[in-house]
Amino acid sequence: MIDEVVRHPTAKTIRLSVDPATGTARLVVPKRAGLKKALAWAEDKKDWIAAQRARLPHPQPFVPGGAIPFGDTVLTLEWEEGRARVIQRDGDRLLASGPVETLGRRVEAWLKRQALETLARETAEVARLAGVTVSKVSVADPKARWGSCASTGAIRYSWRLILAPGYVRRATVAHEVAHRVHMNHAPAFHALVAELLGEDPAPATAWLRQHGAGLHWFGRSS
Repeated sequence: MIDEVVRHPTAKTIRLSVDPATGTARLVVPKRAGLKKALAWAEDKKDWIAAQRARLPHPQPFVPGGAIPFGDTVLTLEWEEGRARVIQRDGDRLLASGPVETLGRRVEAWLKRQALETLARETAEVARLAGVTVSKVSVADPKARWGSCASTGAIRYSWRLILAPGYVRRATVAHEVAHRVHMNHAPAFHALVAELLGEDPAPATAWLRQHGAGLHWFGRSS
């Protein structure tokens, strides 16, 4: 029932949580607490864990006929038998052939390429507005952050932002580019984010808070 046990050096109490992005049940144990006692306590919470998992989004595998959110539209994945492995967009359709057993992996790779291309372009545009440089843009699949900006000027995003509405993706870009000016979250930073975005970023933040975890369930079969 418990997937992960973490010994935390500053934790004062035993804590149990279920990650909304993965369904992982995580038990945090203070450094000096007895592990056996902590596990017994968590065992009594199995009904709570099951209830939390029951409320999680359902897996959304990339399968023929499936719907994939893509910015401000939704793509329908259409597959037909054939040898070609190319994934190609045609309006609101995503066309594919090739081995069906590798379809999910190939669709995810296509989405990652689209995410990198789109986020790199939008980052360059916002960086010009801010008068800053960005040394590198990359995408990955972090579970806890939608973007990060290093002191070197490199920005990394979650590729799953390509599944979010455009205004959410652009707000994340403005947020990370603003960190090239302010490596903090002081009022001046938030003011710059709004200036670069040209609107209040609060709706985008609220959308990610409410729907962001669900993006991590796309491409998963279980």
